[in-house]
Amino acid sequence: MFKSILLLILISVLSSCNNKKIDFAIVVHGGAGTITKASMSNEMELAYNQKLEEAINTGYKILEKGGTSLDAVESTIKILENSELFNAGKGSVLSNEEIVEMDASIMNGNNLNAGAISGVRTIKNPISAARLVMEKSDHVFLSGIGAESFAKSKGLEIVNNEYFITQRRLNSLLNAKKRDTLNDNKFGTVGCVALDKLGNIASGTSTGGMTNKKWNRIGDVPIIGAGTYANNNTCGISSTGWGEFFIRNVVAYDISSQIEYKNLSIDIAAKNTLNKVKNLGGSGGIVGIDKYGNIVMDFNTDGMYRALKKSDGSFDIKIYR
Repeated sequence: MFKSILLLILISVLSSCNNKKIDFAIVVHGGAGTITKASMSNEMELAYNQKLEEAINTGYKILEKGGTSLDAVESTIKILENSELFNAGKGSVLSNEEIVEMDASIMNGNNLNAGAISGVRTIKNPISAARLVMEKSDHVFLSGIGAESFAKSKGLEIVNNEYFITQRRLNSLLNAKKRDTLNDNKFGTVGCVALDKLGNIASGTSTGGMTNKKWNRIGDVPIIGAGTYANNNTCGISSTGWGEFFIRNVVAYDISSQIEYKNLSIDIAAKNTLNKVKNLGGSGGIVGIDKYGNIVMDFNTDGMYRALKKSDGSFDIKIYR
């Protein structure tokens, strides 16, 4: 009897050691796809690393000062939306009509509240509009002209569609049209997940979608449970990849549900889900944080722009596999 009690105590201690709580943490991605060292100049690699560092430090400082995970996620993603390097906000890919149409979503793991927008063309920072839908409306998902009218009524900055267009993305579109393809194998979606000092998890994702998309195509990013999910009892996830496959696999929620119902680690759950995506012919990646502060950055492509930073001093920025 005494030995049994000691064994139970030992198991409990070991479990608590494996799930030692991190005070706060943040992880960010800038998209996954055909990203190789051979295809990247030293100047571009430096530019990506610097922007990822700027973004994650912006969110980290908010968390460090006791700010909320929602504030950290929104502020971090805005840095990436304002950069021409990523497929979100300024620098978004172009549709077949040679315009930018953007999607974004955000979720609060404390109360499962969420907000999303899709098909917007004039909102400078779509992630901020998604948060306003969550906090200042009775809805979860607004689209197109309605989403833009809502954002404008709430005082968000509105710009001409030309603001988002860069020569680099225009060239990519023209090349895609010549090949008659929808996708250039580079998924530049941006996303962030944060855990604050109060134990609240938030997740957000923003994108310009797919190069040469037609008919107002919408991917996984604004769909809660596919591109974005957050639950304080399990984890927060932000996805990037071929949206149609991420929708069909309900990727972000699937990872959370494995943690909740199978008691799997976030690493194993993420790998299981991405294997499902791959088996159906899809590709991409995810970043996430569980309730203990454990971070995952997993993908089944050649590379994924990614960075993490924890209150225990952990800090890392990577691009390639």
